[in-house]
Amino acid sequence: MNQFKRFLPDVIAIVLFVLISFVYFLPAVSEGRILAQHDAVAGIGAGHEMQDYLEKTGERTRWTNAIFGGMPTYQMSPSYDSTDTLSFIQKIYHLFLPTYVWYVFVMLLGFYILLRAFDFKAWMATLGAVIWAFSSYFFIIIAAGHIWKFVALAYIPPTIAGMVLAYRGKYLWGGIVTALFVALQITANHPQMSYYFLFVMLFMAIAYGVSAWKEKQMPRFLKASGVLVIAGLVGVCINLSNLYHTYEYSKETMRGKSELVKENTADQTDSGLERSYITQWSYGIGETFSLLVPNVKGGASVPLAQNEKAMEKADPAYMGLYSQLGQYWGEQPGTSGPVYVGAFVMFLFILGLFLVKGPMKWALVAGTVFSILLSWGHNFMGLTNFFIDYIPMYSKFRAVSSILVIAEFTIPLLAIMALKEVVERPALFRERSRAFYISFVLTGGLALLFALAPSFFFPSYVSTMEMSALKQAIPADQLAPILINLEDMRQAIFTSDAWRSFFIVLIGFVLVIIYCTKRMKASVLIATLTLLCLADMWNVNKRYLYDEQFVAKGTEMQPFMQPSPTDKEILKDQTLDYRVLNLSVNTFNENNTAYWHKSIGGYHAAKLRRYQEIIEEHIQGEIASLYDKLPTVGGDMEQVDATLTPVLNMLNTRYIIFPLQGGNTVPLFNPHALGNAWFVDEVKYVDNANEEIEALHHNNPALTAVVDKKFAAQVKQTDAQRDSLSVITLIDYQPNALRYEVDSPQGGTVVFAEIYYPGWRSYIDGQEVEHGRADYILRAMNVPSGKHTIEFKFDPQSLHVTEAVAFTALALLALGVLAAVLLRICKKRRAEVKQ
Repeated sequence: MNQFKRFLPDVIAIVLFVLISFVYFLPAVSEGRILAQHDAVAGIGAGHEMQDYLEKTGERTRWTNAIFGGMPTYQMSPSYDSTDTLSFIQKIYHLFLPTYVWYVFVMLLGFYILLRAFDFKAWMATLGAVIWAFSSYFFIIIAAGHIWKFVALAYIPPTIAGMVLAYRGKYLWGGIVTALFVALQITANHPQMSYYFLFVMLFMAIAYGVSAWKEKQMPRFLKASGVLVIAGLVGVCINLSNLYHTYEYSKETMRGKSELVKENTADQTDSGLERSYITQWSYGIGETFSLLVPNVKGGASVPLAQNEKAMEKADPAYMGLYSQLGQYWGEQPGTSGPVYVGAFVMFLFILGLFLVKGPMKWALVAGTVFSILLSWGHNFMGLTNFFIDYIPMYSKFRAVSSILVIAEFTIPLLAIMALKEVVERPALFRERSRAFYISFVLTGGLALLFALAPSFFFPSYVSTMEMSALKQAIPADQLAPILINLEDMRQAIFTSDAWRSFFIVLIGFVLVIIYCTKRMKASVLIATLTLLCLADMWNVNKRYLYDEQFVAKGTEMQPFMQPSPTDKEILKDQTLDYRVLNLSVNTFNENNTAYWHKSIGGYHAAKLRRYQEIIEEHIQGEIASLYDKLPTVGGDMEQVDATLTPVLNMLNTRYIIFPLQGGNTVPLFNPHALGNAWFVDEVKYVDNANEEIEALHHNNPALTAVVDKKFAAQVKQTDAQRDSLSVITLIDYQPNALRYEVDSPQGGTVVFAEIYYPGWRSYIDGQEVEHGRADYILRAMNVPSGKHTIEFKFDPQSLHVTEAVAFTALALLALGVLAAVLLRICKKRRAEVKQ
């Protein structure tokens, strides 16, 4: 009975979290409706070939030819036998709740666990969980379909909870919690979020170290640190298959260093993405006030005409224009919404600067400032360049604005620490009244000033990009009145939210004063503040994740339910392996084509770098040539010179889907496609990547293979001219295994229309041989004369090694849990004996 009473507050909190999560998604979740997000739909198309292979063979393929000519599947919903156990643990952790409901639930539960580890009372931890979980960014990424980013973020607070437990002397349980949630966090497969929070954990570890030094408890600190390092390694090892192969793959992707030497060397980094790409989404300096006032820059990049406040100020003469302009006027290329942590939460955070004592406060403040400064990206390039050039792995990630997730963690954590101080010591208001009033002025007062004098703080309500577009499209004499009206409309959006934030801070401030003057119980204060913060943040989140976005289940599969007439026509071709170029869509931003065909295009954030460089240098130009030429020849590819599309031809692009009027399409057969493999007359060796990619502009790939000289030993020089008797035929196709039959009286160099990647192994008549790279992205090898069987297989030996390590780490974690449980039982029995 005593145990039940002990855990009853936690049970009540969990039930409350379930209710909150359900209610947010009503009625969509009760009606079985779903979000049909771009990323989720794209994943269905890209993953169809590997899913089909799994169903047929019971095995997972680590390579697919469905998108971008072919690429590893390491970053396509990666799954390994060793992580199947974790998948079941995840289901238990989110109580088998429905999709969407469990997203919010685990976000709430994770922060609750953290605060309980900090020894917060259950009701206070419940409020803290709400103000963390309902930060706007989390709901925005659900709407955008960035689910694994969301899940990774949800597992970060309980990971840090393990750290807190260890530094509080609960070594075994601290280690277990850390190892488990590190493993779950990595399984979510969003390394960028995990990487960012390593900085938070570093700041917090330093804070614990400083406290230990002051209290002369360094041995205890070192012991806890050792436990955490071991726990972290166990969590990492459980995911070693994913981590190792992602690391190896990253070297070959856009996250790895290019071998090309470009003219704009200042934009290049020593490793990773270009600076301009890393900082393309940089949070504006003024935009940072969205932490307090969500619509400080208009909110999301949605039509201005959708905003009621703006339309109240709109001039009817310009209504057509306002349906084309967006609400957002910041300097980012576009945004799905602002980072808003709650107006009253910001008040408590500022109050925490005055009331909370100790190194942990400074760790959280440092994390907040660190996050904000780095989120500015190209607006604060000195610091950004330092991190790109000198901090390991920082240059691997783009969209630096997303580092604000750190502030979204540190701000509510310090805020709830401040509230704890107030609740436990209501006399603080009398003793430190100046701190309370300063905090109100810096939050509520600032929001009031924004509402009263918006032009003073933000003189412009048109972004640089938008102004340039307007000047090009509208004569100067007509533009002036439009800009005046546009400023009035956007100021209305801004000031409306500024007033809103002011009143939220005012209400919360008054509630705190009432409590401090002993006219309200602590439980009532926490309950009313929970309702205030929940109502505030709920209302903002409903702007970006709302019921109308949910559609009937099955809608996401509609593009894949039935092939189009064009798809059907192409699918009549039973040739084992060929590619399709779809010009009726945004070729490099969709995966619907990949559901039915092996696509030249695709959509993925981590495509192979060399393929991306071929797209930019060659394929885009060849596509432009096709758009120009095909209408003039009635779509007859026979009349299109093969020299217009040499790269598409060497990629065995057998069909082109061409758009017609009325949304219809037609399949065009490409007679110039070079097939699955071919003998060449000559091998032309070049010195570097620049020469290799440039040579393709002047090369006929059917006759000559362009090869970097570092592959000379594998490719060799062809000894004879092609002859009509030499034949090479693909006789068996699997995404991870290809088999060819060769019959050649003279032998020579063969180029294969398959993407080169280091993990592929090649065999001639069962004997392993080396193959090299040709034509920048393809495979090539020298084949002796006679009849032979050539095979390519993709089954990296490293997979088997990493899986063995992962299962060993899982066993260690299980033993740790067993030991903890047994120790607890023994301790309980000893206590009963003493009684």
